Amino acid sequence: MRSLLLRLYGVFTTVVQPLVRRKLRRRAQAEPGYGVAVEERFGYYDEATTGQAQCWVHAVSLGETRAAAILIAELRRQYPGVPILLTHGTATGREEGAKLLEPGDTQVWQPWDTPGAVGRFLDRFQPRIGVLMETEVWPEMTAACAERRIPLVLANARLNEKSLAAAERLAWLARPAYSALTAVWAQTEADAHRLVSLGAKVAGIYGNVKFDATPDARQLTAAASLRERLPKPMVVLASSRDGEERMLLEVLKRFGATSPVPPEQGAIRSISKRVHDVQWMIVPRHPQRFDEVAALIEAEGFAVARRSAAGQPSEAEIWLGDSLGEMALYYGLADVALLGGSFEPLGGQNLIEPAACGCPVVMGPSTFNFAEAAQLSLAAGASLRVEGMEQAVTAALKLVENPERRATMAQAALAFSSSNRGAAERTAAAVLAIAQAAQPVTAKGEPVEEGGEPARAEPTLD
Repeated sequence: MRSLLLRLYGVFTTVVQPLVRRKLRRRAQAEPGYGVAVEERFGYYDEATTGQAQCWVHAVSLGETRAAAILIAELRRQYPGVPILLTHGTATGREEGAKLLEPGDTQVWQPWDTPGAVGRFLDRFQPRIGVLMETEVWPEMTAACAERRIPLVLANARLNEKSLAAAERLAWLARPAYSALTAVWAQTEADAHRLVSLGAKVAGIYGNVKFDATPDARQLTAAASLRERLPKPMVVLASSRDGEERMLLEVLKRFGATSPVPPEQGAIRSISKRVHDVQWMIVPRHPQRFDEVAALIEAEGFAVARRSAAGQPSEAEIWLGDSLGEMALYYGLADVALLGGSFEPLGGQNLIEPAACGCPVVMGPSTFNFAEAAQLSLAAGASLRVEGMEQAVTAALKLVENPERRATMAQAALAFSSSNRGAAERTAAAVLAIAQAAQPVTAKGEPVEEGGEPARAEPTLD
């Protein structure tokens, strides 16, 4: 029996659907991906969109999709041919997720959290198990899966203090949602404690599946070949967020990167030469900002060379990494990486990826999204923490000028990455064990099998 509060929540999400549609139309003007298959978000599907008795994996955005890619690969290794239903909430997530599909897989949008949309989604796909990646827990979806006895799990789970505080303010929704999950596998002990405080059934602390990612060997080989031809060492601001590119450019300008420094300004002239002796590169986190960042670089007085443009960029330009799926190439080129998302109060981006590429990292003060990984990285000697962008640039210049320390940090990064692997294998085994034991039911409480009829055979995932 649903609570009155949950029913009122369902009424609210239904009533605001026109606003959601309007928001999607606005987003589609800047990112056309948001205009694709909009009706899927409300539980309406083309006749060709099929796929029942699948392992459903939900990866809301780009970062979660990259984590899901690692888990899906391990699921396929442990259970070859397992059909995957993949859902997303953002255009970048869906674009990245399309690369993971194999014959028999299905990809649609995450349904908006109304009783109608969620019900139509579950009726159409009848997943054997649902795997939510990292943070996405919706009240209606968890309630509907519990009613149908569809196991819904939270994998690679993380919950920082800020998100916990927000959930506690809406405890009447959050606690029933988290408690309805079949199992939760946390990244860290701190995440586990926070999740338990919301009523989640934490079944294990497995670590972060992103440690199990293998950098693209072809990209690393291409990077090694290109590095041999680079006249300067490279520092990359990787996965940068809004505001951080301007911070870097202003520091470089202040250090004399755009104009000669008079001889009498000895100290500044010295650092100006050091700045000019480095090739600087910016790789924005979100592709919809590529053009915006390119315009910003030019407005700040720098020439910009874009990865997407043909031709060999000149030394004097700021390089712009305006491509998706090439982070291994960028980290392979870089002597030092400045960690995006850590210089604004945004919690930092993934620092596991540069570690796997053997790239030393300089991070800012904000790393709450990867708190334990940041601490482990610092303890291993794979990274440095600074107070702000000016200190980051200074630290990067010192590392560039100290090849022995840089090599030591690179080896520490590789060791840090390899020593924390294994989460994907453990998580996949746990997902398959729960799926094999599951027997979903219809909305009316009747057992179902592939095709939607009352069950007469064993579950698909045996």
